[in-house]
Amino acid sequence: MDWMMLANKVIDGYDCTREEAREILNTDDADLLGLINGAYVLRRHYYGNKMKLNRLINAKSGRCPENCAYCSQSIYADTDVENYQLVDQETIVEGARQAKADHIGTYCIVMSGRKASNREVRAVAAAVKQIKQEMSMKICACLGLIDDKQADVLKEAGVDRYNHNLNTSANYYDRVATTHHYQDRVDTLEAIKQSGISPCSGGICGMGETDEDIIDMAFAVKALNSDSIPVNFLRPIPGTPFADKNELTPNRCLKILSLFRFVNPKKEIRIAGGREYNLRSMQCLGLYIANSIFIDGYLTTDGQGGKAKI
Repeated sequence: MDWMMLANKVIDGYDCTREEAREILNTDDADLLGLINGAYVLRRHYYGNKMKLNRLINAKSGRCPENCAYCSQSIYADTDVENYQLVDQETIVEGARQAKADHIGTYCIVMSGRKASNREVRAVAAAVKQIKQEMSMKICACLGLIDDKQADVLKEAGVDRYNHNLNTSANYYDRVATTHHYQDRVDTLEAIKQSGISPCSGGICGMGETDEDIIDMAFAVKALNSDSIPVNFLRPIPGTPFADKNELTPNRCLKILSLFRFVNPKKEIRIAGGREYNLRSMQCLGLYIANSIFIDGYLTTDGQGGKAKI
């Protein structure tokens, strides 16, 4: 495959096919730099060389009733993560102040749990209103499953984006979680879109899924018109059902990122959880494909600080 030619076709309006997506994932390692170069043509065309920085606050931690097999915050996991209820408004706002001072583009307010209560939604909304009054900053919320009315409350408060990852394909979903369903996630994203909030949705790779599952996920977030697509790479955590899964290599991760870029060329592609653990010394190559990263950590696992050299 001539990846430069394909990239230029995509810029001209061509949509990648599933067969081309398979070729991306099955690219020979000897041809990987050519694939990355093609993905970079797309990244540069739509985003230049700018890198968007994101930071999150774990605003409510642990004791989640869902049984997601990758998650250390689930009540079904045998981990020692810190458990606490929703932090106070000032803690959330102070986190935003620090993020602004550190030139962070998007501040993400994240809560553990299946679904935020109306009280919790109102509390987050109050914090967002104060942040918006004090400073110009993009706010993303990630509060689990929400309904239309809750989405409207967040929109009115000033929430710009809402994250709710599909996590994997519809076909593989019951291997990851059974306490809720794939369609629950789709319904939440549709409620978000209906309210006028920008949807953010991606997935986690390295959980035992097939190439077809990854391709399904890439095309699913395209169909949902997700504006921001976080691509997480599993960091197996002791005490979780997926603790023994360690399937990823840096080359595999770069091919997955390239797939998401070719299928969703105009969208923000973010290297999210597991970036440092899985890409290791090849993180810099990932930045030729993605235009967005998290810094300073991922809920219960550490990440690189803003001043770290990649």
